[in-house]
Amino acid sequence: MSSEQAPNRLINETSPYLLQHAHNPVDWYPWGEEAFERAKAEDKPLLVSIGYSACHWCHVMEHESFEDAETARIMNENFVNIKVDMEERPDVDQIYMTFVQMTTGRGGWPMNVFVTPDKRPFFGGTYFPLSPRYGMPSWRQILLSIAEAYRERRDEIDHSANEILGELRRLSAVSESSGLSGGTLDRAFDSFVKSFDAKNGGFGGAPKFPQAMSLEFLLRRHDETGDEKALEITTFTLDKMAAGGIYDQLGGGFHRYAVDDVWLVPHFEKMLYDNAQLARIYLHAFQLTGNDDYRRILCETLDYVIREMTDAQGGFYSSQDADSEGEEGKFFVWSENEIDQALGEDSQAFKFFYGVTKGGNFEGKNILTRSYTIDAAASAMQIEPLEMFSLLENARATLLGIREKRIKPHRDEKVLASWNGLMLAAFADAAGVLNSVEYLQIAENNAAFLLREMLTPDGRILRTWKAGEAKLNGYLDDHANVADGLLTLYRTTGNILYFERARDLADQMIEFFWDPEGGGFFYTSNDHERLPVRSKDFTDNATPSGNSVAADVLVRLARLTGDERFERYAIATLRLAVKQIERYPQAFGRALSTLELVLNGRGELAIVGPIDSEIARAALTKYIPAVTVALSTDADRDALAVKLFEGRGDGSGPSAFLCERFVCSRPVKSAGEMLEMLSKRARGSNV
Repeated sequence: MSSEQAPNRLINETSPYLLQHAHNPVDWYPWGEEAFERAKAEDKPLLVSIGYSACHWCHVMEHESFEDAETARIMNENFVNIKVDMEERPDVDQIYMTFVQMTTGRGGWPMNVFVTPDKRPFFGGTYFPLSPRYGMPSWRQILLSIAEAYRERRDEIDHSANEILGELRRLSAVSESSGLSGGTLDRAFDSFVKSFDAKNGGFGGAPKFPQAMSLEFLLRRHDETGDEKALEITTFTLDKMAAGGIYDQLGGGFHRYAVDDVWLVPHFEKMLYDNAQLARIYLHAFQLTGNDDYRRILCETLDYVIREMTDAQGGFYSSQDADSEGEEGKFFVWSENEIDQALGEDSQAFKFFYGVTKGGNFEGKNILTRSYTIDAAASAMQIEPLEMFSLLENARATLLGIREKRIKPHRDEKVLASWNGLMLAAFADAAGVLNSVEYLQIAENNAAFLLREMLTPDGRILRTWKAGEAKLNGYLDDHANVADGLLTLYRTTGNILYFERARDLADQMIEFFWDPEGGGFFYTSNDHERLPVRSKDFTDNATPSGNSVAADVLVRLARLTGDERFERYAIATLRLAVKQIERYPQAFGRALSTLELVLNGRGELAIVGPIDSEIARAALTKYIPAVTVALSTDADRDALAVKLFEGRGDGSGPSAFLCERFVCSRPVKSAGEMLEMLSKRARGSNV
């Protein structure tokens, strides 16, 4: 739709997704009481249409229907129409997505839900075409039939809406298990083994998503039990993803998912949360195996985020679109001729290594993939391995330079607190492991941004920021993920400020989100807008469950501070999740990792001295997820907040103490002694 169309109410929003619809002929409202009051006054149902900026099918439905004048007329005459950015309002999305999944058996975006003026849903679905096809009715048919039903069968709609509301509330209720048991971890691991795709990596068939949280649990399982199968599943999957089209072989970073079961053809959007979680799993796999290819993937992914997704003020942007110039994936794919012209005599080796053919592997073009190691490709091409490596690196740089001149996919430049917390943790973790000054600076800039731009004057966190404006109450995952990122940065730097701000967020989670009657954390705060259901979610989706991250943060805070209150809340939360974990472990990777820490934690490691000391570097470099690590340059000062440092400031140079419930070993003074001490504590041994 041309911008000549008079703007609707969305023109005053900051969300790029809402602004994309600001010149539609549809009389869109943002989510808010104004729309619902109008619906009551005019006795009309509402259409709540939910999507996000990088969503391909959201764009398709906009172009087909929401930009169409006749369709817009039908919508405007019969409904009050609301557009929602699901990334800004996950609370609204969560309720109506549950309804759509419950009533249709599937979900996704765009999501279109018809609701009463008091917000009760009564009909919904995802994408509808402008004209009937593929067995689907047209969008106009849906609109006219819903409008007729609302006028002529209101009693039926009210009855149905009440039944649906009761079912939504029932689904949000959870019951507590009798306790926490290692058997849950064992059965979950067995489930992962059974669902593992031994041919292609990952779990199940197409479409295939990169399940970073599940892989993290498997790495921790290997660390705890020594089970080689857990490590094999993880590394095989990481290898397959890194070689596939789901990974951007030129620019770094991962696309959202693969539409096939071999990781070849991605859905080309890039999401901040995927890259944050995948960066960390490759980092941890590098720590555990020493495989430098994992380090390469990690660094290319973080470098992509620095180059493409970082605001000058320090925040991280949300996503990049799948489409450019109206075509999905156009920015990322290549013809054989384009590569021949760009690389000249080097093109043969490059095409061999990255699987480029004349016919292509995607709609006549080529998605770059890796089928060989450098050594194997060099041997096949009769080139020295170092020469092959240099040739490929130069070719990649050349093609990336050419690609940068193409019209780029749209970038959603809003900054979301929750997703920034995930990426903050990735940069902070990588800075510690790799001793990277650059990554540490990025992490500290992001922490400063979050604490400066996304907190209210009374210290409450806000959900979203764009172009200098932060707004919307923070949700549970905003609090939990930012706290997790700050704790990770504290672990890397020893800066007590980050610990204190993480503890503040944990206190807010307990004060504003805890359910004093049923236990666990609600997704919205107790002073949030009233919605039909106050949901409480334990399931990992594309991002980790707020309850699981909250439990993990609280366990670590308890072990640093000695505040048993934190651990009580964490244990109570996990007990609510256990029954669901037993039914479907693949949806609870983050909770399983937290449960592993609770049941099999190996104590706390207190390190006193400069953060660049040999002993501190060794602790940060080693993969020890079952050990809670804290650094301090001034133990006497930091003991006021972190009980773990109480009595540790002897001033005799860098020291490490391995503790269990604040009963600590003798101090050791060298990295070698510390690592030996940790090895003795491994897998149930005692110091």
